[in-house]
This record gives sequence, C-alpha cells and structure tokens, in this order.
Amino acid sequence: MDQTSTNSDEEGNHSAKTSKQSNVLPLWGNERTMNLNPLILTNIQSSHYFKVNLYELKTYHEVVDEIYYKVSHLEPWEKGSRRTSGQTGMCGGVRGVGAGGIVSTAYCLLYKLFTLKLTRKQLNGLIGHCDSPYIRALGFMYIRYTFPPGSLLEWFEDYLEDEEELDVKAGGGQNITIGLMLRQWLVKLEWFSTLFPRIPVPIQQKIQKHLENRFPPHAVQAATERAREDRNNRRERPAAPPVAPLRDDIRRDFLRDDDRRRDHRGGHDRRDRKHRDRSPLRRSPARRSPTRSYKHGERGASRERRSRY
Repeated sequence: MDQTSTNSDEEGNHSAKTSKQSNVLPLWGNERTMNLNPLILTNIQSSHYFKVNLYELKTYHEVVDEIYYKVSHLEPWEKGSRRTSGQTGMCGGVRGVGAGGIVSTAYCLLYKLFTLKLTRKQLNGLIGHCDSPYIRALGFMYIRYTFPPGSLLEWFEDYLEDEEELDVKAGGGQNITIGLMLRQWLVKLEWFSTLFPRIPVPIQQKIQKHLENRFPPHAVQAATERAREDRNNRRERPAAPPVAPLRDDIRRDFLRDDDRRRDHRGGHDRRDRKHRDRSPLRRSPARRSPTRSYKHGERGASRERRSRY
C-alpha cells in the first residue's frame, strides 16, 4: 500500500516537473553572447540606449511596448552609420568585422529579450502578436539565434506562408512578407551585414527538402514574379486626381440651386408685375383735381371742348 502511494507520488512529482519545464525554452550555443556577432554584441553592450534606456525596462510587457514604438527595420546597423569603404578582403564589411557603427534599436531590443530569459508562453505571445509585425519578427529572430537547429522548422512551420508584410531595410525600401523572410532564414546564413548561426548539413538538407516539396521552385518563381509585377503596377499606376472636399461640392450645389431659384423667382416677379399692371383691380386710380369733381362722362366732354379751342 505504502509502495503504491510512493510510486504515485513520484509519478505526480515527475509530471509536475515535466509540465513546469515545458514552459522553459531550450538554449543552443553560447549562453552569454546569444550567438551574436562579437562586434554587434560589443556595440549593443556599450550603447547608451541599451545601458540607460533599456536598463529601466524590467518586464516583458514594457519591452514589447518599446518594440512597438521604436523598431522600424531589422538591420543590425542604423542607416549610414557604418563605414566600410576603406576596408578590403575579409574585413570589407561582409561578416560584421572591422569598423562598427551605431547598432540598431531592433538588435538592442533583441538582446534585451535574451536577458529576460523568455518563457514559452511569452515567446508564443511575441510571434503571434497582432499589433506590429516587428514584434513578431523579433520573436522569430530570437528563435533563429538561440534555438537548436533541429527545432527551427517545427517553430517556423505554421508561419511559412504568412502574408503580413514589413520593411526590413534601414531607411525603408525592402518590403517582404513574414513567410518569405522565414524561408530565407532557414536556407541562408547571411542577413544584411551579419550571419545567423550555422545549421548542420544533415538538418539543412532535411529543411531544404521539406521546403522544395511544400514550395516547388517553379511555383516560388511564379509567385515571386507575380509579386514583382504587382509592385511595378502599383508604382506605374497614375495618381488619381485630387478629389474636391465634399463640403465644397455641397456648397457649389447649394449656390447653383440658389441661382436657379433666384432666376425662377425673378421670372415670376416680372410676370406678376405685368399682370399687376394690366389688371384693372390693381391699377392705380386717376388723379383728380382737388377743387373740381367730375360726374361720369363729364371729364371726357371737357377734354373735347378744350381741344376745339
């Protein structure tokens, strides 16, 4: 009896421990650097924005709000802050080595999320967020940098056809859907001037085969060309003529109606005046002399007598 109760207690403790650990996310690679490029990490840790502004943010929700208001691209460096023109060879800005620049807000917030040690529930809240595509993108980028390569496809699987768009280039000009961005992250290491962690060859081949079966090359090419044509058509489409405000249209109609009413009323006034002049009832009475009164027919006779003489 006691042994049975002891076994049940152990099973209960084991199940509780497993359920508790299920909310803990796996971490692959360097637990201190988040597998970031050393130059990017150094610039993040020494930046005023990370040391002062982000230091005051203590909770997950505060960081999410900061992403919503501050992130506008996904490059590691701000536009025009990195000078690589005088470098050659491997230090030519290809892999994030050499002269640094101003590290982007997106990467500072990405590393801030890493310092918070996100839980599974919080990460699911990031990648399914409905307020901003950049909140979702940083959640997916967190997965790409810190998760074991074997679990990347499992996390990205449901979002490979996501059609929500975002501009990933500093300064704007490179719109991409989240689904296409995730497919690129699974097959390419390069991301602007830095690199994602490498994926072992067997896992990479498995991912490549899965993507080819789900997205055949000819279908992907046709979809890409169709999207490019749509963008070109939007650019070449002539701008619509400016539409006058509705208030001006209403005012113009009222003025036109007033003119018509005035013209119509004026015609009626002229006709009424004619009829009034011709009407014997409205004709003004004849002027009579104040000293002499005429009987009926006498006035006409007097005029005839005056005309004779």
